[in-house]
Amino acid sequence: MYDGKKSIAFEIFYTALNNVKAKLPNEEKSPLEIWKQALDNITPLVEVKSRRIGGATFQVPTEIRPDRKESVSMKNMIAFSRKRGGKSMADKLAAEIVDAFNNQGGAFKRKEDMHRMAEANRAFAHFRF
Repeated sequence: MYDGKKSIAFEIFYTALNNVKAKLPNEEKSPLEIWKQALDNITPLVEVKSRRIGGATFQVPTEIRPDRKESVSMKNMIAFSRKRGGKSMADKLAAEIVDAFNNQGGAFKRKEDMHRMAEANRAFAHFRF
């Protein structure tokens, strides 16, 4: 949503859901259920945070709070939708939802990268508090 344009944001979202329905006609789920599943597929469970300890900076893996999980996944979906090629924002968002539903796309890759970073820095988990 830019500049508080809520009605435009709603219009884009519902148009995107209609586009998802058109793109996945054989799916028995409703477009809203597809969107929820896509959001679950791109929701990260852990992230790394920089902690400065004794002059060195460590990437410390931490679990994400449930409300932040939701906001991070929506933010990633919107950001990668904007980067896509396509005519309208609704088309771009629909394409990103379909990709996330199929465990592909930029937002899903971002989640995988976050998990990979956390796994690589698991040795520094004891710095978490």
